[in-house]
Amino acid sequence: MPQVVTEEDLHQMIALNADLLDAIEDGYRALDEGRVNLPGILRMDIPGVSGEVDVKTAYVAGWDSFAVKVSTGFFKNPDLGIPSGNGFVSLLNSQTGQILAMFLDNGFLTTLRTAAAGAIAARVLAPSQVQNFGVIGAGTQAYWQTRAFLLVRKPEMIMIWARNGERAHALAASLTAEFAIPTTVVDDVDIVIASSDAVVTCTPMTRPSVHADAVHSGLHITAVGSDAPTKQELESGVLEPADLIVCDLERQCVELGECRQADVDGVFDRTRRPIELGSILRGVSKGRTNNDQITVCDLTGVGVQDTAIARYVCRQLLHQNRDKAISSA
Repeated sequence: MPQVVTEEDLHQMIALNADLLDAIEDGYRALDEGRVNLPGILRMDIPGVSGEVDVKTAYVAGWDSFAVKVSTGFFKNPDLGIPSGNGFVSLLNSQTGQILAMFLDNGFLTTLRTAAAGAIAARVLAPSQVQNFGVIGAGTQAYWQTRAFLLVRKPEMIMIWARNGERAHALAASLTAEFAIPTTVVDDVDIVIASSDAVVTCTPMTRPSVHADAVHSGLHITAVGSDAPTKQELESGVLEPADLIVCDLERQCVELGECRQADVDGVFDRTRRPIELGSILRGVSKGRTNNDQITVCDLTGVGVQDTAIARYVCRQLLHQNRDKAISSA
């Protein structure tokens, strides 16, 4: 029988740390090496309730297991006092197809692997010294993206802009208390962009909130909110002055991510295309080379991340079961 693991169990088992980042990096490298069977996303909208359902999977040649994930985003849920993300992940044996484990994570693993991806992008693209870190959004992912960013950079101040001022102030208070970094809420998104060295955008917005006029030398932006053709956080003009445009998977980002509108608006041509993150991690392409560059990373989320984190959790589970067996012997 497959082991069933609840969200509560997962919170006790795993943490957002350097080991998890390494596991997700392994997936990106395998993707760039051409070792990943990565089908397109099965996606469905739920009209009237701002709901969406995604199914993602990926098999990596040589790996003994792979994941199939069902994730949901119902963006009116916070008004009901419940999280917007939900879902589950199954881990299957690559040789037999048997289910090894079921993670009833309510979207927690998606949250962690998305945050880990943001940190990985920041590690190779953000300026080496970050004084101000800007956060666009105040939901669950805004918190975890900030927590992940602090693994790779140490800003002196955090600035938040969100449409919901109450949630923005609650997030600011939480971050200040947990990390002892001054965190402030700003009413003008352009001020956040113009005043920050690195920014993460993590909203389900359908109209851009980040404007090209606020972009400046040395800025890094990681955009994680746009993962559907109806979403857009950045004006396409934000990408025009970028010295380096990076994405997790080009064919997916030009359909679902910030690269979609940029491609439509002619920002890209045959000589200027996004670089995939795995190429930088493998050393095939260069990341940021100086602190004056403008860099943008478009992350839409790929199934290899889900396989990577599910296998990582399974290893932690095996260690936990082994330790229990030893202690009870």
